[in-house]
Parts: sequence; structure tokens; C-alpha cells
Amino acid sequence: MTFVTRFAPSPTGRLHRGHAFAALTAWTAAKAAGGRFLLRIEDTDFTRCRPEYEEAILDDLAWLGLDWEHPVRRQSEHRADYDAALDRLRDMGLLYRCFRTRKELMALAGMAPHADDPTDAEAFAGGPLSDDEEAARLASGQPFAWRISLAAARDRLGDFHHLTWIEEAADPGIRTATPGELGDMVLGRKDIGAGYVIASVVDDALQGVTHVVRGEDLIETTSVQRLLQALLDLPTPSYRHHPLLLGPDGKRYAKRDGSVTLAALRDAGVAPEVLRAELGF
Repeated sequence: MTFVTRFAPSPTGRLHRGHAFAALTAWTAAKAAGGRFLLRIEDTDFTRCRPEYEEAILDDLAWLGLDWEHPVRRQSEHRADYDAALDRLRDMGLLYRCFRTRKELMALAGMAPHADDPTDAEAFAGGPLSDDEEAARLASGQPFAWRISLAAARDRLGDFHHLTWIEEAADPGIRTATPGELGDMVLGRKDIGAGYVIASVVDDALQGVTHVVRGEDLIETTSVQRLLQALLDLPTPSYRHHPLLLGPDGKRYAKRDGSVTLAALRDAGVAPEVLRAELGF
């Protein structure tokens, strides 16, 4: 079996050192295995993604010395694939509409409005509304998100203990999925359709990805994606969750923190081979 992996950035900002480390880790793994390296642009959220950031991603990765197969898969060009998966889950009775606002969810989760990771609040398992209340909110045109019902998924699959994956990096071995830790996650929204969690699962299957090489901050998300693979009858790749690159302050690099971008390093005259050596490649 040919080793196939991918690097899948979202064009919502410029790449930084952390992205370079993640991309080089996946690219090096593919080269070492004599396999294939794919670049995927995860631009499902059209409210935040920008074409200029995608162009910058391609420039930065090429400067770093990476090569990849063409054409590049852009999720914005394949919404029908993801919406079809979302429709399938809805037809199975596994989704429900959630009308709670971000502020309401954060309050329910006991989080401050300025919390660092509002996605934690989005995982709150509030459950569906009554039929009458849902009908009233739909009639008033309120926006909503599609959440997966873990209770309904458990009824369909039985206990989740049989949902496992092979982990090759972080605590290697057979890992058991624990989707309950994230609650009834958002899989799509009325305004933008299916989100990145389900899109990533569909793409990995369609592109024949055998190994997902990514940061260890996404281990919890793997549990939900493993659940979706089972519900949608999709194959399960092996996973390698590598440690995150940390900055001088001991925190991981992030777009919102204004981390040093690869563009800034290029402008400062840093050679790509110097950066690669600093990152351990």
C-alpha cells in the first residue's frame, strides 16, 4: 500500500513557523516512505478565507522547498461532496438544529466572552429543542448550526468502544475514540453548509489518504472523525500526531497571536535551509 499523507492549511492568514514545522513533518514522512504528499486548501469557511492567503501559502511552501501533487484540492470547489455527507447523516436522524448563539454557548459552558478557545463552547451538548420551539425559531428566520447527536449515534452504532484507530506518534498503539468528550459537535451551519470536520473526513477518503500527519492538538478531533468514518462507511487512516512547535514563551505559534510569519522571515533575509535546520529538518 502506497503511503499517502497531506498538509491541509486554511487560508485565513499567513503561515508561521508552526505551520512550517507541520508541513515539513508530513512532507518528510511521505518522502521517507516513498509515498505521496498532497496539499489541500481547507477553505470551507468563506467568511474568513481569502484568495490572497491561499496564494501566500503556495509561495511560502515552495520557498520552504516542498513539492506536492497537482491539482491542489480546494474544499470550496467541492461543497457538494460535504453537503451530501451532511445530508446523509441528517437522513439517518443523527443531526439536530442548534439555535444557540456563541455568547449563549459560552455562558452555558462557564466561559468568559473573551475566552481563548470559543470552539470549546461550541462542543456543548445542549440537545435538540422541542418541535414547537424549533418550528417557531425556523419561522422567525433564526440562524442555526447542525450538531451531531451522540445519543442517536450511539443508538445506531452501539457502544463507541469498538471505534479505534492506529496512532503512530503520540502514545503509539491502538487508540479508542472518545467522541463524548467533545459533546454534540457542530458539523455544519445554515449559512455555509458542512464544516471542516466532516469535509476533512470526506476528503481523506476521496483522496486515498493512508496516514494523517498533524499536530497533537487535534487528537480529540480524531475521535469525532473516527465516529464519522464509521457512520459514513469510510476507511480509517493511521494517524501520527506530532508535538507542536512552541515559541520562546512556551506557547504554540498561532495566527491570532501575531506569530512571526514565513513571509516576514523571507523579507528579513532568512534562507529556507536555515529555517529548516532550526526546525530539525
